[in-house]
Amino acid sequence: MDEAAIDIETRKFLKEIGVTSQQQIERAVREAVKSGNLKGNETLRAHMTLTVDRINLRHEIDGEIKIT
Repeated sequence: MDEAAIDIETRKFLKEIGVTSQQQIERAVREAVKSGNLKGNETLRAHMTLTVDRINLRHEIDGEIKIT
């Protein structure tokens, strides 16, 4: 097992998750504000689940996104 390769590949995957997730959240918030579903000063509860099937990994994160 190549520890450096695992590190690089994991970081690439997490970077993709971070960038695309941020884009999706920002797009959805803009649309919700535009449609009137949000005022633009709320705190949103967020939940993310990461699963990696072959190694039986399930990692859950709860948090908040303040859009004030």
